[in-house]
Amino acid sequence: FFFFASLQDQFDNLEKHTQWGIDVLEKYIKFVKERTEIELSYAKQLRNLSKKYQPKKNSKEEEEYRYTSTKAFLATLNEMNDYAGQHEVISENMTSLITGELTRYVQELKQERKSHFHDGRKAQQHIETCWKQLEASKRRFERDCKEADRAQQYFEKMDADINVTKADVEKARQQAQLRHQMAEDSKAEYCSTLQKFNSEQHDHYYTHIPNIFQKIQEMEERRIVRIGESMKTFADVDRQVIPIIGKCLDEITKAAESIDHKNDSQMVIEAFKSGFEPPGDVDFEDFTQPMKRTVSESSLSNSRGDGKSEPKFGGKSKGKLWPFIKKNKLMSLLTSPHQPPPPPPASASPSAVPNGPQSPKQQKEPLSHRFNEFMTSKPKIHCFRSLKRGGAGPEDFSNLPPEQRRKKLQQKVDELNKDIQKEMDQRDALTKMKDVYIKNPQMGDPASVDHRLAELSQNIEKLRLEVQKFEGWLAEVEGRLPMRTEQARRQSGLYEAQNTSAVNSCAQDRESPDGSYTEEQSQETEMKVPATDFDDEFDDEEPLPTIGTCKALYTFEGQNEGTISVAEGEMLYVIEEDKGDGWTRIRRNEDEEGYVPTSYVEVYLDKNAKGA
Repeated sequence: FFFFASLQDQFDNLEKHTQWGIDVLEKYIKFVKERTEIELSYAKQLRNLSKKYQPKKNSKEEEEYRYTSTKAFLATLNEMNDYAGQHEVISENMTSLITGELTRYVQELKQERKSHFHDGRKAQQHIETCWKQLEASKRRFERDCKEADRAQQYFEKMDADINVTKADVEKARQQAQLRHQMAEDSKAEYCSTLQKFNSEQHDHYYTHIPNIFQKIQEMEERRIVRIGESMKTFADVDRQVIPIIGKCLDEITKAAESIDHKNDSQMVIEAFKSGFEPPGDVDFEDFTQPMKRTVSESSLSNSRGDGKSEPKFGGKSKGKLWPFIKKNKLMSLLTSPHQPPPPPPASASPSAVPNGPQSPKQQKEPLSHRFNEFMTSKPKIHCFRSLKRGGAGPEDFSNLPPEQRRKKLQQKVDELNKDIQKEMDQRDALTKMKDVYIKNPQMGDPASVDHRLAELSQNIEKLRLEVQKFEGWLAEVEGRLPMRTEQARRQSGLYEAQNTSAVNSCAQDRESPDGSYTEEQSQETEMKVPATDFDDEFDDEEPLPTIGTCKALYTFEGQNEGTISVAEGEMLYVIEEDKGDGWTRIRRNEDEEGYVPTSYVEVYLDKNAKGA
C-alpha cells in the first residue's frame, strides 16, 4: 500500500502538485544558469583587470618590473588570471553537470507525468462508463418491474369484472405474464451488470489506480532525489576548485614574501648611480684685498683657467652637479606656473592686457638660469622634441655619468656578442648545408651558398671590430686602460661639437658668480649633458591627448616659462583642465603647447573625454 494510493480521491490535487514539482525544478535550473553567467562575467572581469595592469611589452614600464615588489605584483596579476580560469571551470562544470542534465531530465519528467495522468484519466473514464451502464440497467429493471405490476393489476381488474369478455381477460393475463418475463430479464441483466461494475470498481480502486499512483509517487520521489543530488553537485563543483584557488592564493602570498626591500634599494642605486664624486670644499674668497677674485676648482661654479677648458667626464669637476640640478629645472617647464594667473583685462585691447604673472625671484644660479632661458625660448616644446628626434647620443656614451656609461657599454657589448653568435650559427648551418651539397650534388649546388657564407664572414668580422671598440671604451671606464688619446677623444666627441653649437648661441653671455660674463668652453661643453638626459627622459613620452577646444577671449603674451602666447579669438586645443591653480594647459600644434590663465579662454570640453 503506497502513500499516494490513499489520495485516489485527490487526483486533480495530485496533478497540480506534480506540476508544481516540475516548476520548482525549472526554477532551480534557471538559478544555476544565472550563477554560471555570473561566474563567467566575474572571470572575464578578472581577466580584463589582470590584462589592464600587465606591463606593455618593449616599453619603459616593462623595465620597472625588475624590482622584487613589482615582480610580486606581476605574479599577483598572473595568479589572478589563473584564479579567473577556475571560475570559468565552475561555470563549465555547472553547465554540463547540472543545467544540461536537469534540462534533459525535465523533458523526460514531463513526458512521464503526462503518460501517467493520461492512464489515470483513462481508468477514471472507464469506471465512469461502467457506472453509467449500471445505472441504465438499474433504471431499465425498475421500469420493467413497474410495468409488470401495472399489467398484473390490470389483469386482476379485468378478471374480477363480469362484464369483460373471456377473451379480454385472457389478453390481459398474457400481457401480465409478458411484463413479468421482461422484468425477470431486466433483473438478470441488472445483476450481471452490477457484478461486472463491482468487479471493475474493485480493480479500479485496488489495482489500476494504485499502480498509477505508485508510478506517480516514484516519479515524484525521483524528482526530489534528483534535485537533491544537483544541489550536492552544486557544492562539489565549487569544492573541487578550492585547492587550485588555494594554490593561487599561496603563490600570491609567496610572491609577497619574496619582496626584498634591501635588494630593491640596491637596484635603484645601481640603476641611477652616476659615479661622480662629491665636490670638495669651497675655498674662501677674500674680497677685502684689491686682488682678482678666484674660484676654487672644487666649487659649484665652472673653473676658469686660461679661457680654454676641455670637457672632463669621470673626473672631479665642479660642473658634475649638473645631474642634480637639471631635474628640477626640467620639471618647471612641464608643470603649470607657480604664480597665480593674472586677472582678465578690463578691455580686450592689447594695451589693457597684462603680460602675465611676474616671474619668481631667481636664486643666484647663473648657469641654470641661462639654461632655462635657452630651453624656454620659443618654440618651447619644439626644443625638446628636436633633442629627442635628432639627438642620438655619442657612440661611446661619453655624455653619460661614468657608472651609467659603463652599464650602457656593457649592454652594447652583450648585444654585439649575441649578434655575433647568431651570425656564427647561420654560418655553421650554411657550412653543413654546403657539405651536404658536396656529398649529394643532386640536392643542390655547393657554390650557391658561397656568396652568403662570405657575407656572414664579413658581418662577423665587422661585429668583432665593433666589440673590440666598445670593449676598449669599457676598459677605459673601468680603469683597465689609460685614457684615450686626444684624437680618439675628438672622434667620440663629434656629437658634443654638433650639439654644443646650438647651446653656444644661447649661452654666450653666461653670468659668472662675480657678476661678469664669460664664454668658457667647459661650461658650453657640459651643457650637452642635460640635453642628452632629456633625450632619455622624453624617449618614451607620448603627447597628451586633446580633451576639448578653447577660444581665447583676450590676448595673452606668455613671457614666463611654461606659458604660451595666444591672440584674441584664436582657437586652440585643450590638453589639461584647470586643476584649481587658475591655469589651463593648451596646444596650438604638434610643437607648441603651454599654460594660459583659465580666465583668458572659454573652454569647450569633449563629453567623452570629460567623462573619462
